Amino acid sequence: MTAPRLVLATGNEHKVRELRAILAPLLPGLDPEAIVGASAFDAPDPVEDEVTFSGNALLKARTLARATGLVAVADDSGICVDAMGGAPGIFSARWAGRHGDDAANLDLLLAQMSDVPDRHRGAAFVCAAALVAPEGAERVREGRMRGVLLRAREGREGFGYDPIFRAEGQKVSNGLLAPAEKDAISHRGKAFRALAPFVREALGLKAC
Repeated sequence: MTAPRLVLATGNEHKVRELRAILAPLLPGLDPEAIVGASAFDAPDPVEDEVTFSGNALLKARTLARATGLVAVADDSGICVDAMGGAPGIFSARWAGRHGDDAANLDLLLAQMSDVPDRHRGAAFVCAAALVAPEGAERVREGRMRGVLLRAREGREGFGYDPIFRAEGQKVSNGLLAPAEKDAISHRGKAFRALAPFVREALGLKAC
């Protein structure tokens, strides 16, 4: 019997490490090294043309499940700023024009929010996590992390907008939290912990 594998619909190594750390303890019987990123396969990059986090997460997971024949999980996530009507939202990763340019995205958002007073700097990280099995089963779960936008970078942990976001109940930015501390409260951690029972079922693993 072939050992189960789980493929993550991302080529971002930061995210692969983060998702492996979140999911591995929730998938007993699965070797953590069997949780692999999309870069391990010759799979096409989907065009993320949906208008919701859930839609884009499902699109990515469907594409990878079809290409690999494996159970695939994907997420679509971003930061939604209250004073900007929920932007950048689904465009967070390419807010400055080039996908994945974290520094440029962060600088642009700081500049756009420079004149906004502290009382109106509320924001939330949002994550939709999707599971697609080769036989067609699909599930989506969402997680949120509320907080505020800071005025300058704090710390080097995490990635994306982490250095300028302080979560509710925290005294420092996500960029100063250890990975395990952030995973315990993050939008991505919440979404994937909610999805984990369906991943176990799709892989034929026993419950925790």
